[in-house]
Amino acid sequence: MKVTVCELNNEPNDFSLDWEQLVFHVKAENSNLVLLPEMPFSPWFARSNKYDPKVWQSAVKAHDEWESRLKELRPAIVLGSRPVNKGSKRLNEAFIWEPEFGYSAVYSKYYVPDEEGFWEASWYDRGNADFIPVQSAEALIGFLICSDIWFFEHSRAYGQMGVHLIACPRATPKSTLDKWLVAGRAASVVSGAFCLSSNRISPKGKQIDPGGQGWITGPDGEVLGKTSPRKPFLTIDIDLSKADHAKKTYPRYIKEDIS
Repeated sequence: MKVTVCELNNEPNDFSLDWEQLVFHVKAENSNLVLLPEMPFSPWFARSNKYDPKVWQSAVKAHDEWESRLKELRPAIVLGSRPVNKGSKRLNEAFIWEPEFGYSAVYSKYYVPDEEGFWEASWYDRGNADFIPVQSAEALIGFLICSDIWFFEHSRAYGQMGVHLIACPRATPKSTLDKWLVAGRAASVVSGAFCLSSNRISPKGKQIDPGGQGWITGPDGEVLGKTSPRKPFLTIDIDLSKADHAKKTYPRYIKEDIS
């Protein structure tokens, strides 16, 4: 299965150019699956700790409009997250888009930070802890949106449910890129699954701004590849059977209840 991760620009004008190049890359590589960054279709609003309903609605509208353009990546399956309004709640919703079935919501981000540059809990609500994998084509996929990945019990549970891929759309700063790669590698080790992550990037931003570096890690935590400003798109042909085999090896085979 050919999978693609990326780093996409945080600024709208530069994002549009990145999108055109991503579409070209996906077509040229014959990708089967593409992972987008966290809430990619509008500027990163959580830089401010003051919720602004106009800014939020603008972000929701932008994602509504861009949703119709996901078909430009077909026949690839597209994964990502987006801001949504659900009843009285504002949420960060993971989604899967398939050429045959269109858009499907998967779950909403559960572990929501609130700190400098990432005042997310000030902007939207925590979702439900519905970490349930989804089947798409031959792959069983589990989602962990950004901060969710640090809670490794969910990666472990996904592994026990047989997932092949863990998808982690991110918006993480330049100053912590190495730390986030450790999280991806650990998620792979405890689950026995491939871990895919795509990130926003603000090339001229501060250390606290999104810093790019998407990555793909193998079922034993090996780094199969990373994106960079010079190579913002990465496609690798992965063998899903390696994830099936990894479930039978250390430390995945160890049962939690040993009483």
